[in-house]
Amino acid sequence: MRYTNSIYPEVPALPMMKLVDPTDFEILKTLQGGRNVATNVAAELDRNRAYINTRLPQLQDYGLVDKIGPADNSGLYELTDRGRAAIVCRDQYETVDTDQFEALVDETR
Repeated sequence: MRYTNSIYPEVPALPMMKLVDPTDFEILKTLQGGRNVATNVAAELDRNRAYINTRLPQLQDYGLVDKIGPADNSGLYELTDRGRAAIVCRDQYETVDTDQFEALVDETR
């Protein structure tokens, strides 16, 4: 899915960040340890791999993780700077609205 950025149309906008708490934050924390695949993340979190496979692309859409090689269809993910900032700001997630949380994350990174 491609989102548009009304200020800079050539730069795709990120979708509104709607995180599943605590799962998404747990995934991000797991990826703090380094690059990983959905199978390993699911095992570490004791979650269903199929569910983790649905959350990782969403986190990628939010700019919190990157899907990296070695091949285009590889399921290897790593945490981005924005993902690290989201972890730091986690305590505020439930107390502010989505726009405020995104702004806080972007200010933190």
